[in-house]
Amino acid sequence: MRKQIAAANWKMNLTLQQGEQLLDDIIGKPHALKDNQEVIFAVPAPYLPMAQQKLRNRENVYVAAQNCHSKKSGAYTGEISVDMLSSLGIQYVLIGHSERREYFNESNAFLAEKINICLENNIQPIFCCGEPLAIREAGTQNEYVAKQLKESLYHLTADQLHKVVIAYEPIWAIGTGKTASTDQAQEMHAFIRKDIAGVYGASTANSISILYGGSVKAANAAEIFSQPDVDGGLVGGAALNADEFVAIINALQ
Repeated sequence: MRKQIAAANWKMNLTLQQGEQLLDDIIGKPHALKDNQEVIFAVPAPYLPMAQQKLRNRENVYVAAQNCHSKKSGAYTGEISVDMLSSLGIQYVLIGHSERREYFNESNAFLAEKINICLENNIQPIFCCGEPLAIREAGTQNEYVAKQLKESLYHLTADQLHKVVIAYEPIWAIGTGKTASTDQAQEMHAFIRKDIAGVYGASTANSISILYGGSVKAANAAEIFSQPDVDGGLVGGAALNADEFVAIINALQ
């Protein structure tokens, strides 16, 4: 059975005190996770120790970093290494978020290096992929996403790929005024799974969790998560509201 995951990406938001309060509010609200369900909080780097402390001993609840560097150590001022994350007990890290690709020019090849060093150090990557508006309007979104998968993931063995979570972000539907339908989400998730199956086989493809990162909210989470190839969500703005995010957690199938 695939993992069902509600992942919160706080991005560059909240003060330390606001982050502490948000976690307290979420923890304090009723929600029950099944054995195959997880909640992950990707918090800003300075808040990683705080979040680890707040969430310690909570079953199926994890803290993620929002980024890491592709090198183990060195003269990379301001960057975060996997050794640093491991020393904090961090088990997940976001790799290739659309904002990292767009604002920091992270290439598919560079992301492949990050994937490698994460897996070498027993940190699970949450690999983000997805197409911008121009690609969607041209109707070439499948080819675009397939290229991201091929150049960043398909050098891995099947055993390694099993340890990767994939998050599909329809960048064209985030902050553009356009809306991605549930059918469009399922369509791309099914394509990603089929593309993986073509390289690694159906068994591997069917074991990988694929999250949807297109403006998931309490109001649409249950419908989106009910799709056969959608295994949860990577949640941005709605994850900054305790009531919203708890409702999203409770929408996991």
